[in-house]
Amino acid sequence: MTDSPQTSATVWALTDDRPGNNTQVFGVAQALGWPVEEKAIRYSTLARLPNLLRGASLAGVADESRGALSGPWPDVVIAAGRRSAPVARWIKRQSQGKTKLVQIMFPGHAGAKDFDVIAVPAHDANTRVSDWPNVISITGAPSLITPDLLAAEAERWKGRYDTLPRPHIAVIVGGATRRRAFSQVDAFDLGSQVAALASSTGGSVLLTTSRRTGKKAEAALMQSIPEPRVVFQWGHDGENPYRGFLALADAIVVTGDSVSMCAEACATETPVYIYAQPQTVSAKHARFHQGLYDQEYARPLAETFEDWSHPPLNPAEDIAAAVRRVVAGEPAKEIGEPAQG
Repeated sequence: MTDSPQTSATVWALTDDRPGNNTQVFGVAQALGWPVEEKAIRYSTLARLPNLLRGASLAGVADESRGALSGPWPDVVIAAGRRSAPVARWIKRQSQGKTKLVQIMFPGHAGAKDFDVIAVPAHDANTRVSDWPNVISITGAPSLITPDLLAAEAERWKGRYDTLPRPHIAVIVGGATRRRAFSQVDAFDLGSQVAALASSTGGSVLLTTSRRTGKKAEAALMQSIPEPRVVFQWGHDGENPYRGFLALADAIVVTGDSVSMCAEACATETPVYIYAQPQTVSAKHARFHQGLYDQEYARPLAETFEDWSHPPLNPAEDIAAAVRRVVAGEPAKEIGEPAQG
């Protein structure tokens, strides 16, 4: 089937208090280009219960969020994460099965067959459901980073770093996660490799940190990355230039602790280098990085620079294509599409 635009389909985007989930939901909604209405869901303590117990219900949804969940029911619901799955299934039942459900990330086996499209990251090997007809495999995570957005950001930030020598090396730093630390030693090692890269090319560094970086790691980065540089530290005054860096950089170095950050870097056509020491990333993240290397979206960080490019990574469009198929009454997977895991 050739994907054809649907102009009459309406979309509900279920959002919550997790910005990463919301970005993925809006990324798919943006790729669809259909009328979308946000439904912000706030949860009670019952949302901690397993989805097997919550079923297709509003159990776990706070009272103030329930009033917005009423007909007329949409053609499509897009949601992400485990907590939203019972809510999406409840909406489908209220619509008497007419609403198509799109779930980003595997919601668990309870009620999974109610979903019309489940987008599972290829590196999430534990789900073992890649042969299900409603499951599609994606690389990374959907985002709002598109060629059009990057062109607009390049225009908005144009000229601000022209006094710095090229190549401009953007360094996007995450930090510690629940299971992995990002220590001063790690930060100094990253900074030293970036400094060597900049020195070998005669270029300069555009550095931005995140809320997870931490003050000690930031200090180590400042110590190890010399001038010329531009630095934006998380929480400081001024506009965050993150998207401007993505749009204007000649190369991007990104820490491997965040699937979203790596995927957004790879949504450009710019050379992407991932800093991922074994002590800083999980096995699941390491599988993700290897997938990016195998598909030539990124390379491991080294102290030498090569000028290369790659097609923009756009899993949001892959999901949107599957949604268009199911709305048209066809399977989520294209005919002949191989199972992936």
